[in-house]
Amino acid sequence: MNSISELINKIGQKAKLASVTLRIANTEQKNSSLDSIANQIQENKQLIIDANNLDMHAAKKNNIDDALLDRLMLDDERLDAVVESLKQIANLDDPIGKTSEFAERPSGIKIGKMMVPLGVIGMIYESRPNVTVDAAALCIKSGNAVILRGGSEAINSNMAFYTCIKNGLNDVDLDPCSVQLIEVTDREAVTELVRASEYVDAIIPRGGKGLIKNISKNATVPVIKHLDGVCHTYLDKDADPQKGMDIAFNGKTRRYGVCNATETLLVHKDFDGKALLKLISLFSEKGVEIRGCEKSQQLSSEINKASESDWTEEYLAPILSMKIVNSVDEAIKHINTFGSAHTDAIVTENDRHSEKFLSEVDSSSVMVNVSTGFADGFEYGLGAEIGISTGKFHVRGPVGLEGLTSQKYIVMGDGQIRP
Repeated sequence: MNSISELINKIGQKAKLASVTLRIANTEQKNSSLDSIANQIQENKQLIIDANNLDMHAAKKNNIDDALLDRLMLDDERLDAVVESLKQIANLDDPIGKTSEFAERPSGIKIGKMMVPLGVIGMIYESRPNVTVDAAALCIKSGNAVILRGGSEAINSNMAFYTCIKNGLNDVDLDPCSVQLIEVTDREAVTELVRASEYVDAIIPRGGKGLIKNISKNATVPVIKHLDGVCHTYLDKDADPQKGMDIAFNGKTRRYGVCNATETLLVHKDFDGKALLKLISLFSEKGVEIRGCEKSQQLSSEINKASESDWTEEYLAPILSMKIVNSVDEAIKHINTFGSAHTDAIVTENDRHSEKFLSEVDSSSVMVNVSTGFADGFEYGLGAEIGISTGKFHVRGPVGLEGLTSQKYIVMGDGQIRP
């Protein structure tokens, strides 16, 4: 057994033991740990930012692209958001132990369901150090132990956050092994973790296509996939022009390096022409490159020709693909063909078209008259998210507390025996 394998086994054993005590921890104790972690982060802001500066310096030296730099960067505002997320999660209802309404059977027995933790979560992610805290907080509140493996580019930031988490757990006498960070950057640690089925109950990966593909190929533990965000905004012929401009512009330009950014703009051929030209001008002023179909290119000389690969591209950059379509049906077909089942939005005042879009677009979040930027656990009232599942099994969309639970049947009787 090599050293990496031994390390993962040791971490897995500790996580399994911690999950037993965390499963029965009361809500007050779990919430107190989140408050304590929040206080630790507040008190150690400068240490965290200093650690992040080390990561940022190394990333720039290694010529990491702007989208990843944006994901990696921490400042006062982002740390305040991390603290606020902890407070919101603490204020959420604790799902563990909740029972569904019991139904009585002809035999007289009563049957219900109780929500329970999954057990031990393996969290594998890239770039964003705030995921260290979000994942830890959601797992603690939902009674799950978690093993964190962040990207090498964020190792100093993750370590600084992890110190705050450990101290916060110790403050309330929760097993500090409830949250563990794999501190080695060797990629073999990922391979060993996704095969540690003796200890780990679910793997949640957040990252690029290469990471997800590798994990899916090698994992013997069930995987809750967070795939790429090829998100669409469709401007219908019956869209309010101003809403259309505002929603499309915000969906693309609010932040480029996030998975809920609009990457493809679909426009009905009869959408307001003046509004569309103004929107194209706004994108140009913002420095967004538009890659369009032939009909799109006829609208402006600033629109470059799109290739077939552009329709499946998650740019995470100031680049937008654009296509003119003839109907809502064509828009839906394009989304279901080229999208990643993440988040897709329609802008329209036509109820029939919005209902059709909601019914037929096969994505984890489908929106009407709102920016794709709202596809986020914080905005959905989940406090935070451990990822956005684009699969269809167990959980779909932003994964919050309930997404980290399972159920068991509860059967109540009064001496019944089966004939």
